[in-house]
Amino acid sequence: MRNVRRLPLLVAVVVGLALLAAVGVVVSVSVGGSDGDCAVRLEVNSSTEKGDLLAELAKEYNDSGRELVGGQCARVTVSETSSGIAKDALAQGWDERRDGAPEPQVWTPSSSLWLTLLQRDATAADRKLLTDEKPQSLATSPLAIAMPRPMAEALGWPKKRIGWRDVLSLTQKGWASVGRPEWGRFSLGKDNPHTSTSGLAATVATFYAATGRSSDLTLDEVKDAKTRRFVAGVEAGVLHYASDATAYMANLAEADADGQALSYTSAIAVQEQLIYLYNQGSPTGETDRIGKGKKPKVPLVAVHPADGTLMFDHPYVVLPTASKQQRAAAADFRDFLLQDAQQHRFQQTGFRDHEGNAGSELARSVSLSEQSKRNLSLIDPPAPQVLAAVLDSWDELRKKARVLLVMDVSGSMNHAAGGGQSRLEAAKKAAAATLGLYHPDDEVGLWAFSSETGDGTKPYQQILSPGPMRDNEQRLTDAINGLHAEGGTALYATVRAAQQAMLADLDSNRINAVVVLTDGRNEYPPDNDLDGLLGDLDAGRLERSVRVFTVAFSDQADFGTLTKIATATKATSYDARDPAVIDKVMVSVISNF
Repeated sequence: MRNVRRLPLLVAVVVGLALLAAVGVVVSVSVGGSDGDCAVRLEVNSSTEKGDLLAELAKEYNDSGRELVGGQCARVTVSETSSGIAKDALAQGWDERRDGAPEPQVWTPSSSLWLTLLQRDATAADRKLLTDEKPQSLATSPLAIAMPRPMAEALGWPKKRIGWRDVLSLTQKGWASVGRPEWGRFSLGKDNPHTSTSGLAATVATFYAATGRSSDLTLDEVKDAKTRRFVAGVEAGVLHYASDATAYMANLAEADADGQALSYTSAIAVQEQLIYLYNQGSPTGETDRIGKGKKPKVPLVAVHPADGTLMFDHPYVVLPTASKQQRAAAADFRDFLLQDAQQHRFQQTGFRDHEGNAGSELARSVSLSEQSKRNLSLIDPPAPQVLAAVLDSWDELRKKARVLLVMDVSGSMNHAAGGGQSRLEAAKKAAAATLGLYHPDDEVGLWAFSSETGDGTKPYQQILSPGPMRDNEQRLTDAINGLHAEGGTALYATVRAAQQAMLADLDSNRINAVVVLTDGRNEYPPDNDLDGLLGDLDAGRLERSVRVFTVAFSDQADFGTLTKIATATKATSYDARDPAVIDKVMVSVISNF
């Protein structure tokens, strides 16, 4: 069996620019007033959910006229990177081109869990990646289980406290077990713990819940068969693993607008702050949309697990790369952020302040009880080696996938992609490279499509049916490498046929998905009905659903249509219109499984 622990290492090697606007993972945000005479430049890298706010506050800081000791001033610039991606970038040695943001002197991830993992990486590499200075929390927000209010009430909320054992029971028995058979199976939205703090914290909390502990989780308990059955049971209810919980929130908002809020997902493991943003009409997390977007018909409530949750502490960390002047600027900017006025701004965007106090608007929006405002059942973060073991165990215990990779082999794929290779050569290389990220028990198949496929009866070729990667990896590699390009792009007919084929052989115990990579737009007159396709794909009309993840490869790709296709199936569309990022985008796609 291959080593299933390769995912974080491979992600560390190739993730960076890949997760650009399509998934909102790496975004550079230039802020601040004029350069003026400020000689000190400070780069701050923030987790994505507070990046917008920190950018606004950095601009105000830059324009405030504050001076450092000696009369100098500092100019602060903020960029955003998902915490797990930033951790890997720092562990390798930050590369601005690869990682899509300037090298920071200050890092503020969502949780100190990432500092624990970074310190583990530093010890393994015998490098100094963190200073001995104790980080200061900028704001706090606990992990919560976001649930549509009617579903939470069906479980006895708010009088009854709900926890991970309830999630496990519902996953095994469905909503019929609490008198609501019309809601069908219980489904959980959860992020990939290698990249997302919500995913990491939820995984840790599930291991703790399995043992009944709230502190001092041990390696033996992580390895215990009973613990692992509990965790695997919870993971069995996951829809798919997102890179960012806002993908779930956006899909839920769309379902809510269509009057189907209770048909998409039963619960989402997420930071409490994102529940506030969703209820305020900003499901994708933009703080400037608070109160301006359409509020949901069915609001979410924040269920804080009775068997324990973790507090995201949003640490402010000055890195060893900072000069003496930059350290002084970092300390001054930190002091500015901790002032009452700025702390109030954090509360206005759904955070609790750095001492854990919830604002009144947050309490009203996510329906906090007096107890959950002040006294949460908090879990102590595990020791470094235990946290690493939890992550490694998740690789084995996660819900397995059944994926059909559908690759465009139309004539335009012969066009140059840079680096002396064609688009098809670049796509083949990226697709083959990501095969090692799958678990040996994942099932993966391959189709190719154009308007010319040899026999002329169908505009696509069914090359390999989905099968276990332990058996299929070499066959897939050989088949991918053997693809050649000709003809036009039969996008609509192929997407419809691929999804229908996967539906016909759906495995309800797996994540079922189609991944479509194309460099163009539909060029197949026999099937040019986009509205008809979207209707056929509509996850709201299907008793069983197969998600279609799309990848736009080249600037000629119809990204708008590909987004509509993915959205119709409650999936995500990825932007690789710059062929240089295709390797990284494909890694991002695989993180859903």
